[in-house]
Amino acid sequence: MIEPLLDPLVWLILLPLAWAVLAFVLGPGRGAWPAIASLATQCWLAFDLAQKVGAGGVANHVVGGWSAPLGIDLAVDGLSASMLLLTQAVALLLAIYARSYFKSDDPAGTWFWPLMGFLISSLNALFVSADLFNLYVTLELVGLAAVGLVAAGGGAQQMAAALRYLFATLVGSGAYLLGVALIYGAYGTVSIATLLPLVTDDAPRLVWIAGGLMVTGLMLKTALFPFHFWLPPAHGGAPAPVSALLSALVVKASFYLVLRLWLGPLQTVLPAFAWLLAMLGAAAIFWGSWQAIRAVKLKRLIAYSTVAQLGYLFLIFPLLAAHGALEAGVMQIFAHGMAKAGMFAAAGVLIKATGQDTVAGLAGAVERLPVTMFAFGLAGITLMGLPPSSGFLAKWLIIEAALAQGHWIIAVVVLAGGLLAAVYVLRVLRQAFLLTPASATLTPVPRMLEWSAFALAAASVLLGLRGVELMQLLGAMA
Repeated sequence: MIEPLLDPLVWLILLPLAWAVLAFVLGPGRGAWPAIASLATQCWLAFDLAQKVGAGGVANHVVGGWSAPLGIDLAVDGLSASMLLLTQAVALLLAIYARSYFKSDDPAGTWFWPLMGFLISSLNALFVSADLFNLYVTLELVGLAAVGLVAAGGGAQQMAAALRYLFATLVGSGAYLLGVALIYGAYGTVSIATLLPLVTDDAPRLVWIAGGLMVTGLMLKTALFPFHFWLPPAHGGAPAPVSALLSALVVKASFYLVLRLWLGPLQTVLPAFAWLLAMLGAAAIFWGSWQAIRAVKLKRLIAYSTVAQLGYLFLIFPLLAAHGALEAGVMQIFAHGMAKAGMFAAAGVLIKATGQDTVAGLAGAVERLPVTMFAFGLAGITLMGLPPSSGFLAKWLIIEAALAQGHWIIAVVVLAGGLLAAVYVLRVLRQAFLLTPASATLTPVPRMLEWSAFALAAASVLLGLRGVELMQLLGAMA
């Protein structure tokens, strides 16, 4: 009876839920220190769990002693352990950032801490769920918590963006749930392990329709082009800590689900959609990059960059038969997650310090905020895919897998995307190196804001030097 109580898999769900409730009880704007302490503990738990998975393959937990199909099973393999590591690490640094970012009278920070706790708990539960219905439940909880964070500011723009986001997340979840219902009708189970041998090449037509519905719903929640209409207003209009959480972690959850279905119960159905997803991914890279190049506001530029960078994730699906394609996708998740969190955090510092939210208002920022601009530049190096960053490693692996299978067009798209990323990143850096206007004013900001952004951006670069450990963890797949 002792071992289940000490299972890190369980505590990764319960701890953030506990500090979320505590933050709610403490009242508006409170709960930062319990959140930071708990997230530090969660980082240790996720690392411990990753070590166990790396040594033993797959970790399982039966909730309440009742296994599927009557009960709920939780399972962690190399892929889910990687996502848990990324989630706790990014959330910890963003919690430290948010504590200095939100003032006591800031309406956007009133319920930030309980909503963040519910979001992290839901994300962790999603990554360890072992059946299709619980994946739906946790995905819906993630979406609702994210919508709450976007709307927390209470402004007209935030509310409009939150409502648009809510519409997208409900439609996407509804399509996914309809697919789950069709699969249950065909096989009488939603357990991933049970479905794995049942879904074969001669699956009923309803199963193919279910696969299409589930992928379409998840594309909408991932904001893959042309379903990206909700992302720029939500990410661009939210407070910087919220934008960073959404871009770094939330949109990755729905992509993780696509990948989990692809490698798991629907592996004989979903490959029929491989080139469609790759084409949409390529369109996302070009469209998102073009909109980022044209963007006037700094956070809108970064939000459209997210649309572009998510496109790389979907390029891997025609390549998954080749060695290195899965590793490329996961490395891109890590690279983009840490770099985009650092970039949004840096943007929040720049906007607070200068009072300007446009790219044109950044003149002289290098002289006045060198650490912040260095963080922005490091994150840009990762997004461009320059060595030795993790972004370089991710794009290199995609190109290598593409050329190994003769799909040179994917390699061309990756290279072109890197050049387009350089255009919008260097556009910001060029403006920051201009002379400071005589009329410019600078509001002092806490140093912790600058260094938190720097830590996230630097981690996205340094991971490129230690990518082998992440590749080895992915070897422990269910």
